[in-house]
Amino acid sequence: MNAQIQQIPQNEYYPDVLLDALAKDAPQPGAAVLAGPVSRRGFLKASAVAGGGLVVGFSLLGGSEEARAGAPGGFGAPAPLRPDAYVKIGTDGKVTIYSKNPEIGQGIKTALPQVIAEELDVKWADVIVEQAPINAALYPSQFAGGSMSVPIAYQSMRQAGAAARQMLIAAAAQEWGVPASEITTSEGVVTHAASRRSMSYGQLATKAAAMPVPAANELKFKDPKDYKIVGQRITGVDNLKLVTGQPLFGVDVQLPGMKVAVYEKCPAFGGKVASANLDEIRRLPGVVDAFILEGDGNPASLMPGVAIVADNTWAAFSARKKLKVTWDESTASKDSWTAFSAQAKEAAKAPGAQELRKSGDVESALASAARKVEAFYTFGFVSHQPLEPQNTTAWYKKDPAGDKLEIWAPVQIPDGARTSAARVVGVAAENAVLHQTRVGGGFGRRLMNEYTVEAAAISKQAGGIPVKLMWTREDDMTHDFYRVGGFHNFRAGLDANGKLVAWDGHVISFSDGFATPVTVGGGGGGGRGPAGPRAVQGGGWPSATEFPAEYTPNYRLTQTLYPLKVPCGPYRAPGSNTAAFVVQCFLHEVAVASGRRHDEFLIDVFSQKQAAPAAGPGGFGGGMGGGLLPERAIATIKEVVKRSNYGNPPPGRHHGLSFHFSHQGHFAEVAEVSVDAQKQIKVHKVWVVGDIGSPIINPSAAENQVQGSVVDAVSSLSQEINIENGRVKEQNFDTYKLARMPVTPEVDVYFMPTNYNPTGVGEPAYPPAVPAILNAVYAATGHRIRTLPVTREGYSVV
Repeated sequence: MNAQIQQIPQNEYYPDVLLDALAKDAPQPGAAVLAGPVSRRGFLKASAVAGGGLVVGFSLLGGSEEARAGAPGGFGAPAPLRPDAYVKIGTDGKVTIYSKNPEIGQGIKTALPQVIAEELDVKWADVIVEQAPINAALYPSQFAGGSMSVPIAYQSMRQAGAAARQMLIAAAAQEWGVPASEITTSEGVVTHAASRRSMSYGQLATKAAAMPVPAANELKFKDPKDYKIVGQRITGVDNLKLVTGQPLFGVDVQLPGMKVAVYEKCPAFGGKVASANLDEIRRLPGVVDAFILEGDGNPASLMPGVAIVADNTWAAFSARKKLKVTWDESTASKDSWTAFSAQAKEAAKAPGAQELRKSGDVESALASAARKVEAFYTFGFVSHQPLEPQNTTAWYKKDPAGDKLEIWAPVQIPDGARTSAARVVGVAAENAVLHQTRVGGGFGRRLMNEYTVEAAAISKQAGGIPVKLMWTREDDMTHDFYRVGGFHNFRAGLDANGKLVAWDGHVISFSDGFATPVTVGGGGGGGRGPAGPRAVQGGGWPSATEFPAEYTPNYRLTQTLYPLKVPCGPYRAPGSNTAAFVVQCFLHEVAVASGRRHDEFLIDVFSQKQAAPAAGPGGFGGGMGGGLLPERAIATIKEVVKRSNYGNPPPGRHHGLSFHFSHQGHFAEVAEVSVDAQKQIKVHKVWVVGDIGSPIINPSAAENQVQGSVVDAVSSLSQEINIENGRVKEQNFDTYKLARMPVTPEVDVYFMPTNYNPTGVGEPAYPPAVPAILNAVYAATGHRIRTLPVTREGYSVV
């Protein structure tokens, strides 16, 4: 086998290392290999050797669409992106497509190969999808997060498929001595109609390997009207394995000689181990070893704790029940939600200390407003709670030529997990390999990699044996990177005609209290930057540039931050998931005060687009992906109003509306609810209209993501993590309430057929759902819920 691989310089998010893992998934000897890096100026010629098939690898260097889409954490400063695609065509006509990004339930393992297969023009039945190896040199944007897989990779997937198809056409043209322009393709067959000749891709694969790679400007893409795979409801490629219980996930990994480990950390964040009954634990049945890890003090890396290594899960869990640890909490968190709440209510009486954005004269506009509206909103901390608890299998191997590390893990940023774990155990990055498993739910939690680092450190300390680290549900609940809680105080002014003329927002949130700033997958975990303290992600920072910032002539947003040691990180639709709740509910309050229907009021506000000033000191210019367009927003609002018959619910039910833009998706939603005398909320139906461009690659998967977003939103109405004295009170699902089947509403999903490039859908449908439901609760009761969870105001969800 010969392969030519371009070495790509490292970037901030994905250090450049060529992994040995490529060999595992590479074509077998006898298959021809053709690999070519693709630059902005076009495809470059690559080497090719004759053999038993065709393998094409395309490496793209940030075309304009990909570059604008950004990378994890690259808000407003997109880095060069190099999405890659690999296509292997066997002489038997079977097509293997490598899906590069982690599959976390969002369906990307199916969707990206669909795009390649469509442009390649093959039968989906002839496609075999395999998870690509973790290889930063070939797949530098190999991550799952921010709903960015589709917007970053869509064009490069099209190019890979189209280029391979044109190489096959070129091979047939040479074989038959006819112009390539006279040859057509269909479902894995090339045809020259004039001479009535045809050949399968398999028959041409070897010859096609010797063809030059076409230049980017020479690629001919299929007309969307001719699509046979993209836009179809295709079953997920792993579905059969999922429903038959075949091993796919990190918890399924089994290795010869593997041991199972558990890791006990201080219940107060930041505490250290003073002592533990290790000798007693080591004598227990099935226990191999028990020891203390000092850690490095970084919550995103390795915090101090006690590891127990045993022959099996039962032995490890049983031994842990007998573990007795004395904790040194001298430097541990003393954070208290009760105290924070009291401080926030006092802080809300004045503007915040840090100005994020300002335009016009807010105070004068409020003073002269015909009507003023004020409100104080609160939302608590929440936990990610993916169905599969955190786990990693790691094998540290002592080697005179250089120690090695091999990892099997369910992660959202695999190369980040690999390099972080290697660094902590002192292994050179080029000697570390990570095997990507399917992820049993992420929602942003697995952008953090501390459990992978813990497994590697335990394997090394245990003497270099393969170790599977298993977290319990209690570990997951008490050592999460939570969606941060916070507070918003609002004032708004309306003129005599009911138009919005002033908006004053005060975000009260938290900055990272650890000495080492937490980095959440490149997403900005906190710490202090040049502009002063920065809010932890999700604390409200997107509000600086989100609606209605650019649609109000007099606008101000300030913030007050308190230090926080509780680790926080991205949660589904980071920042927007709380910003939508407070902003869209308060906008409904303002709409009610204006005397107009909510939809009419929103549309009117969208007609007031203002010039966008620069963000103030400490503010954030731009938003995730940017691109809120009033005409797209208005179209989704009008469509959801029509589909739901908004304002005319059945007897005993009430409607609530919300719109929100995030992650490049415009979404309007209407919830239909009822509320009984016991303050029990029943969400009967939710209509969702989204504009995420076109095509919708897999409508079934896209609808599934929207439905899941709505269920998540219903669930979040009851969820709360209470923190006192640096400890989480909720330990499991008996006290942390997740939505069950009976509360699941009917969800009507519709995607606007627009001509914009396709974007992601896993996150933007989530933020508008909560305010739509709560606005409906107001319509039903006349009571405005300004606190999440709703149980804080005496409500429940049934």
